[in-house]
Amino acid sequence: MRDPVTLVLSTPPTPNGPLHVGHLSGPYIAADIAVRAARAEGRAVVSVCGLDPHQNYVLARAESDGTSPEVALDKYGSLVRDAMAVARIDHDVFFEPDTDTAYRQGVVRVLDGLLERGAATVEDTTVMRCAGCGRTLHHVRVAGRCPSCGEGASGGTCEGCGSFVTAATLIDARSTCCQADPTPAQQRIPVLHLERWRAELTQVWARAQVPSRVRTLLAGYLDHGLPAVPLAYETDWGIRWGDLRVDVWAEMAFGYVYGIARHLTGTDPTDLAACAAGWSGVAGMWNFFGIDNAFYYTVLNPAVMTAAGLDPGLLRGVVVNEFYRLDGLKFSTSRDHAIWAHEFLAAEDPAVVRAYLSWERPDRSSTDFTRAGYEAFKQRWTAVMNGPGSDAPRVLAEKDADRAAQALRLESFDPAVAVRCVLDAHQVDPALVAGSLAALTGA
Repeated sequence: MRDPVTLVLSTPPTPNGPLHVGHLSGPYIAADIAVRAARAEGRAVVSVCGLDPHQNYVLARAESDGTSPEVALDKYGSLVRDAMAVARIDHDVFFEPDTDTAYRQGVVRVLDGLLERGAATVEDTTVMRCAGCGRTLHHVRVAGRCPSCGEGASGGTCEGCGSFVTAATLIDARSTCCQADPTPAQQRIPVLHLERWRAELTQVWARAQVPSRVRTLLAGYLDHGLPAVPLAYETDWGIRWGDLRVDVWAEMAFGYVYGIARHLTGTDPTDLAACAAGWSGVAGMWNFFGIDNAFYYTVLNPAVMTAAGLDPGLLRGVVVNEFYRLDGLKFSTSRDHAIWAHEFLAAEDPAVVRAYLSWERPDRSSTDFTRAGYEAFKQRWTAVMNGPGSDAPRVLAEKDADRAAQALRLESFDPAVAVRCVLDAHQVDPALVAGSLAALTGA
């Protein structure tokens, strides 16, 4: 029997455009570095990612490009995979929901299982439709302001504070398809009432390592109540469940329940009991994500795990990044304000890019990419890598090697500290190259 493993999850990128440097600076390079460092310590780790093709941002991008969703997925999915490969980002599990029939069937089975055990219920629910075209307004199809922080937000999550928002709760909501008002409509849909899992979630949050920004979000839900989350609805994009389609974030949670069990057992779990048995080989889990995904990875996913019969206490902690900015404005695929990762990596040394984005990582606050800043870092980094040898720098490198290694551990993850240890060494000792530096650069 294999040793228990630690899962490291990074949020699946949406293939509605190429990866940009902001994506790399967030969960992807960070998770890869943490996985490499953990393995260097002898820990058994399984890294999990994938593509997120069922976001309706993909459909909106295809409509904007004047093409089909299939063409858009093929084009942008390939660019995402290529950028990750060049950036030396590897995964043990990489979900491809648009081509993996068993995955889609597994997601449906998890939803069916939740309903069969009474953990979720099908009920008449008020949703919002576009007054112009009648579309159900969710995710990219609606925009307004977050009721919690006032930032601009789409339907599903607020980029400013990570709160769960819907077309019904957004302030000044308008459809993005017709610029029309939302109108209420009744649908009979499956719903997960998160308040039912308050006690279990409170225990998860008490034990897990969670940054203060996310704890503030969670405290708000404890004070004001946890929402009921639609698991499927009438819409034009996503995995089919009868006449409805599974909400993409519910799909992601169901996909983890099913897909990780499938990977660990090498079999196709046929029900929730089989999924739970498959997860018995997991010792713990760490999630890497941006602040806009905080609700889903700290509230919805643990609730789904609990409802499915898994141990939600497996969540050991989360590593969260704020938004990376480009010349003062947020990187944005939908607004085409970005430095595309595949283009940048084609012209630069991936090892330097990984080190710089670790150095500049927007972990506690937003940071700003500038070309001048990158070039200055590259010059300094190259000087350290190629600097003349002397006894004093090697002593410094040996002294800081333990500090760098500690900074790359999951429990104390801070890759900027590890990069600073390298830069302060003036020249890198071979012992450091074999450990922390290899994780940072992907060597």
